[in-house]
Amino acid sequence: MHIAQVAPLTEAIPPKLYGGTERVVSWLTEELIALGHEVTLFASGDSVTSARLEAVWPRALRLDGSVRDPNALHMLMLEKVYQRAGEFDFLHCHLDYYPFSLFSRQPTPFATTLHGRLDLPEHQPVFDEFSSLPVVSISNAQRRPLPQAHWVRTVHHGLPERLLMPKPIKPSYFAFLGRIAPEKGVDRAIRIAAHCGVPLKIAAKVDKVDREYFDEQIHPMIKSGNVEYIGEINDNEKSAFLSGAIVLLVPSTGPSRSVW
Repeated sequence: MHIAQVAPLTEAIPPKLYGGTERVVSWLTEELIALGHEVTLFASGDSVTSARLEAVWPRALRLDGSVRDPNALHMLMLEKVYQRAGEFDFLHCHLDYYPFSLFSRQPTPFATTLHGRLDLPEHQPVFDEFSSLPVVSISNAQRRPLPQAHWVRTVHHGLPERLLMPKPIKPSYFAFLGRIAPEKGVDRAIRIAAHCGVPLKIAAKVDKVDREYFDEQIHPMIKSGNVEYIGEINDNEKSAFLSGAIVLLVPSTGPSRSVW
């Protein structure tokens, strides 16, 4: 099959630092090629892939300080995929509901894997309107806010077998890994570590939209506690970071996308 993978432009494929969706798209793309499929990847130009890369923008948008309207470039990418849809046997999108209107007006089969939160009130009329379009969940829990959506399958995220391997490091701290945002509960992680009297290391990114939250609420907690803020780390650094942790704290307060 000739498959189009349509990825967010926010991060490269795979991401150089943080980037859950983009990392999953990379693994999926490489496995599809290993299975003998022909894959075209629509993504940023700094992506590294065995697929044929169609670069809509030369750099990942989060690391490109010149881009102020990422929606414009995502709209451009979707139009380019739409114009070439007849070249493919299947379109696999990873841009949440953005492709729905345009792609429902062309004949090539497509599906969208939904990677983000789905519990906001404004999601309801969107999925009411597009209730016949096929969508894939990443957990059964993710489906709960939108029972009207046309769920075709839950596909749990996998990862390469030897991506994260234990290191000979004595665990000595609690760890938080991900991004700093209100729904991720990093404030809870800081309080848990303080209550237990254990140092906390935070390896996480801060998006522009969450910078004020970080500066006003999280940074003062870091300064006043036994907390080390490391910033973002790449895949090569994660094994050592996690091996040194007594426990990984994930006290998320947002809607669960966990597997159960």
